[in-house]
Amino acid sequence: MCLAIPGKIKSIELQYGGAVRMATVSFGGITKEASLEMLPDADVDDYVLVHVGVAISKVNEEEAHKTFKYLEELGEIGELTDVDEYLPK
Repeated sequence: MCLAIPGKIKSIELQYGGAVRMATVSFGGITKEASLEMLPDADVDDYVLVHVGVAISKVNEEEAHKTFKYLEELGEIGELTDVDEYLPK
């Protein structure tokens, strides 16, 4: 199953020769990188839904926390360890 996981943007930087806006996103203490190319208005401290290394929409903090808690209860958060294999090298 493919899921979009809510996380909070901790920092943003240009990578890949300045071609791509990348964010460091915290998912309940697990930190991963995600592309912000689909969300040019995303900023530090925004909550976003991330699917296979790409932030696909912004969400409010309350919704992000409820969704993350629900995913934890379902045991779906363990899949976060696989996100890195989808990111460009």
